[in-house]
Amino acid sequence: MPEKKVPVRMCAGCNEHKPKKELVRIVRSPEGEISVDLTGKKSGRGAYLCRDAQCLAKARKAGRLQRALACEIPAEVFDRLEEELKA
Repeated sequence: MPEKKVPVRMCAGCNEHKPKKELVRIVRSPEGEISVDLTGKKSGRGAYLCRDAQCLAKARKAGRLQRALACEIPAEVFDRLEEELKA
């Protein structure tokens, strides 16, 4: 029996390709709300990050999340994302 393919996604912070289950999805809903999607099933445009505050800082500094989600992200959202990634 052939092995199943493991879905791989790229981290927006460190640009490393990792299995999807190891990453956290950041999603922009159709209404424009940005949140952490731990299930990976919320509808909307998504970007992936490692479960590491350093990757979030790199993505924030380089503007990669804004580019990936195709919207401007306020500083309050980044602060909330940092808290949720720590938990």
